[in-house]
Amino acid sequence: MKEGKNILEITVTLNPDHAEPLYLQLYSFFKKEMVEGRLTPETKLPSKRKLSIHLGISQTTVETAYQQLIAEGYVRSEPRKGLFVTELEMDMLPFETAHTENCESPQKVPKANPIKVDFGHGNIALNEFPFTTWRKLTVQSLYEDECHLLLSGERQGDFPLRVEIAKYLYQSRGVRCEPDQILIGAGTQYMVTFLTMLIGRERVYAMENPGFHRSREAFKDQGVKLLGINLDQDGIKMEDLWNSEATVAYVTPSHQFPLGMVMPISRRMELLKWATETGSYIIEDDYDGEFRHTGRPIPSLQGLDHQGRVIYLGTFSKSLIPSLRISYMVLPTPLLSRYQNRFSIYKQTVSRLHQQTLYLFMKEGHWSRHLQKMRTTYRRKQSTLLSLITEKFGKHVTVIGVDSGLHILLEVHNTMTESELLIHAEKVGVRVYPTSVYYDSNSQPLKPKVLIGYGGVTEREIHIGINLLKTAWELF
Repeated sequence: MKEGKNILEITVTLNPDHAEPLYLQLYSFFKKEMVEGRLTPETKLPSKRKLSIHLGISQTTVETAYQQLIAEGYVRSEPRKGLFVTELEMDMLPFETAHTENCESPQKVPKANPIKVDFGHGNIALNEFPFTTWRKLTVQSLYEDECHLLLSGERQGDFPLRVEIAKYLYQSRGVRCEPDQILIGAGTQYMVTFLTMLIGRERVYAMENPGFHRSREAFKDQGVKLLGINLDQDGIKMEDLWNSEATVAYVTPSHQFPLGMVMPISRRMELLKWATETGSYIIEDDYDGEFRHTGRPIPSLQGLDHQGRVIYLGTFSKSLIPSLRISYMVLPTPLLSRYQNRFSIYKQTVSRLHQQTLYLFMKEGHWSRHLQKMRTTYRRKQSTLLSLITEKFGKHVTVIGVDSGLHILLEVHNTMTESELLIHAEKVGVRVYPTSVYYDSNSQPLKPKVLIGYGGVTEREIHIGINLLKTAWELF
């Protein structure tokens, strides 16, 4: 482990008069130092207090920059020890390599090109996070009369928080459940792993192709037989699902990942019919369900289910902060009984302090106000992005998946492969992401597409990024 005190000797130039916020300037500085190798893995970063004093800026500014670095995986936080620079894993490359026979190996990108704009789909608008309110509620949760929070707590998650989640889900997504049906856990991948044990590894699982690769790997790591079911314009193809041997289907109906379509009510009813008639379960991952940009939200599958065939998954990672690691699932009655009989020995995986803070945040109305604010913010960013794409690219691209969520797909009409699109973007300092990693090993996208997330970039960065991409891809 390397000491971080020498970092304070590195020259950091922040311009308070610049259009870019100070936290973004600081974040960009650290990221560049890491990418270019001057901050090596296991180097400890200065504390917020020390760095804020050294630079003459607020601790909030430092904290926001650090949180963005944590969210993107450049640094990791170790309780009571501090922040440490991580190895640049696959997620930190300009693309994620799919280890399949059909996926071509991209060329290595020169290291000397600092990233000016990162269109990562996992990033959010951290500058909009209500730090003051969250800090106040966290301190309130640590009062002496709340010392019970130092104990393990309920296995399914603290009951008051489950009550608030149940109310929110009914009001916003039409999910009908009691707090006792809710299980809280540390992230969607953990929930998928736990569900596989709960439903049974002997079943055959199906998921959308393309689909969320992290869930796919979680299923595979559990050793289940996993089938990729192709999509049409409405989502998962029912004919293929009926003809398969699957008895569990993992779907993202509110915002299919990564193609972005919203499953219409007719397809939802077909899916429920399949589950009822075959005795199957549907895992409904309500990915980005809070952020619908056009039309009225369609009720959740769980809210339409009267036979207890749907397990509903949700998370606060996109709507609040990724590092909170609070996800939840709503179990139908048969699976709830199985959980209570066989799996209640597993302890809760989420900090009770975070649970209590989130409970107060929701109970006092901050959550609904924050969510509405973020919807407005992301709708504005998407509008800026789409306008610039139309202006700069015109007929040279096709935009896919604009109705919901925090990313779009861009199909580029030139002769470049997916790898070449990523490499040329990287050369001009823009990071976009592949879609090939979301397909199973037996298929690949017919035409090269790249994924562009806009949640974590400013409108100024969107302007810079699109202009640079136009040059990189020679779309004139």
